Amino acid sequence: MDLSFTEEELAFRSEVRDFLETQLPAHIRAAVRAGGELPRAIHQEWHEILGRKGWHGTTWPKEYGGPGWTPVQRYIFDVECNRVHAPRIVPFGPNMLGPVIQKFGTERQKAEILPRILSGEDWWAQGYSEPGAGSDLASLTTRAERDGDHYVVNGQKTWTTLGQHANRIFCLVRTGQGGKPQEGISFLLIDIAAPGVEVRPIRLIEGGHEVNEVFFDNVRVPVENLVGEENNGWTIAKFLLTHERTGIAGVGASMQALEELKALARRVRRRGRPLIEDPLFAARIARVEIDLEALKITNLRMLFQARKQGQPGPETSLLKIKGSQIGQELRDLARRALGPLAAPFPGQVTETNLVFGPADSGNNAATYFNYRKASIYGGSNEIQRNILTKTMLGL
Repeated sequence: MDLSFTEEELAFRSEVRDFLETQLPAHIRAAVRAGGELPRAIHQEWHEILGRKGWHGTTWPKEYGGPGWTPVQRYIFDVECNRVHAPRIVPFGPNMLGPVIQKFGTERQKAEILPRILSGEDWWAQGYSEPGAGSDLASLTTRAERDGDHYVVNGQKTWTTLGQHANRIFCLVRTGQGGKPQEGISFLLIDIAAPGVEVRPIRLIEGGHEVNEVFFDNVRVPVENLVGEENNGWTIAKFLLTHERTGIAGVGASMQALEELKALARRVRRRGRPLIEDPLFAARIARVEIDLEALKITNLRMLFQARKQGQPGPETSLLKIKGSQIGQELRDLARRALGPLAAPFPGQVTETNLVFGPADSGNNAATYFNYRKASIYGGSNEIQRNILTKTMLGL
């Protein structure tokens, strides 16, 4: 298998670089480079810039308003965006729900929902995890009971990322009993402004507000908001998670983090010489760089395979496992490089700001702690190993 980019792909990379050079505003680049949570306005502005180019629904075919990119083009776009500190595309609408609606939605759902995702009119959140159902997602208890032309939803979701910005949420809910737990789950679209929905912030250890808990108290949801068939939501959930796990690999983000780590290790001095010349630290950098190169090759192999199959397969679990581990190791090495200068809170003015500049300042420790969750969300790495064992090894 030839993993080299074709002439067309190299030309596409040049086009992406030119676009980012001319269209990525300096204040957005600076906000991303500084780290920490981005305000909704930054995400919305970048969304509109990409929309004018027709580059927002990066996973969508042209028939639904997307650019019709191949998996390799999406990979190139992700790498180049991370290289210049462009914001990530908030994935819940474009990269998760969009493909679900295209595959499982009714024609009415496609006509109403997809354009509003592209335009930014709807900001979607993901309602999967619950206080007692995270990695064991099939044990969820949020119920949706049929009452005429509506479902009545009661329950709770947690760890709802950026839910404070969302106006709609897609949820896994229990609509049936008996048999395997997976057989009684449905995929439902809910308006967050509906009576009975309450979003409460979860404050993180560094004071940030990235995640939320969402409560449903007798929320009435039209039956037409059901995606796919009742009690068949688990099939949709697995389809969605393959797309999520491919993104969690974070190859582009790790490539950029590696370059920043090397630059930091050249500026930090220990015992009178740059840290990057320390044999033990240099060996740790080399080890994670080798792992990242292997991940890049594996990712490209899977992208070429996805181009043939039309969608990612269960092997995306491998990308999720290794990608999250590499991302955590890179942030740990940056924290170790700074030592006591790694400030615990974003925006805090410390000696680090003065010595190394804002890119290496008070968000370092916050980023390190935030990345600890990478091996849990999207299905814990233990669950991913089980998936690989069952689906690829047949055990």
